[in-house]
Amino acid sequence: MKKKLLISYSILLLLTSSLKAQDFHLSMYDAGPLFLNPALTGIVDANFRVHAQYRNQWKSVAFKPYNTALLSLDAPKGKWGFGGQIINMRAGVGNYNVLQGMLSLSYAVPLDKNKYNNISFGIQAGATQKKIEAGLYTYDNQYNNTNGGYFDQSMSSGESFNRQSFVTEQVNAGFLYYNAKQQSRLNPFLGYSAFNLTSPKETYFATSNKLPIRHYIHGGLRINVTELFYVLPKVLVMMQKNASEQLYSIDIGYFLKEQEFYLLAGGNYRNKDAAVVYVGARKNNYIAKISYDANTSSLKDVSKYRGAFEISFTYMAKKSKAKVIRHCPRL
Repeated sequence: MKKKLLISYSILLLLTSSLKAQDFHLSMYDAGPLFLNPALTGIVDANFRVHAQYRNQWKSVAFKPYNTALLSLDAPKGKWGFGGQIINMRAGVGNYNVLQGMLSLSYAVPLDKNKYNNISFGIQAGATQKKIEAGLYTYDNQYNNTNGGYFDQSMSSGESFNRQSFVTEQVNAGFLYYNAKQQSRLNPFLGYSAFNLTSPKETYFATSNKLPIRHYIHGGLRINVTELFYVLPKVLVMMQKNASEQLYSIDIGYFLKEQEFYLLAGGNYRNKDAAVVYVGARKNNYIAKISYDANTSSLKDVSKYRGAFEISFTYMAKKSKAKVIRHCPRL
């Protein structure tokens, strides 16, 4: 039993240390448009769009699993898009917490008179607060070998924190091309977004630690097989300093005429990390999805392949006048 506790504690330290110089992580990365690319702000055929998303990760190995919650609102106004997003992430025994608030602006330009091909530019700006409760952590200096071994928090940790909370600026930008022709068999899209453009300084100690710029390249091709059925292969490449990650995904949708809603399904594979499946539905103005990550990393033997689950919900307020729905870069 003591051996299992030490193993679990070591895993928790490993997971917590991975938070350094990294950003929020979602498997259904394009369910929340403002999370993926500021250029997607207001790219929706509705008066406005509200999106909520929640992720729970590492419950199988961590005493306090990672939780990420996201809420966004955006709306189009002519060629402009306006929006805002709030994200909160909480993890670990030390109650590590990240709260981020962003405002988002985009500008879309059609490339032809029929508005089939479009480009959009976007920018986000806001602030991020990060904090911990240092007194809740235990350290190697506090390990007592007597009575089989245990951590004694009354012993000095030898650690010196300059602060337990700080706020940094956050600036992101993005670009997007997409084809919106309703009658087309193929609707391609391609986007690029960059986060942490000012490389904000973040540290709890008297050191200079800057958050590196994170780059996203995402693209895909919606294949309208029939009027009722589509297939959407897509890819996301993420790069942040020396770290990189690729997600290869496929979405499918089938429209049930009698019930008047879409059945949705899909999955993605995150290289040497996780295999993800999701199911969902779209009915009129509402989209709901749920996904599960099967862990395929080096922790799979301990986690028993259990990773994370996510849920997402989107509401799109209809425009007052009926119009042809464009094939936007996401359903």
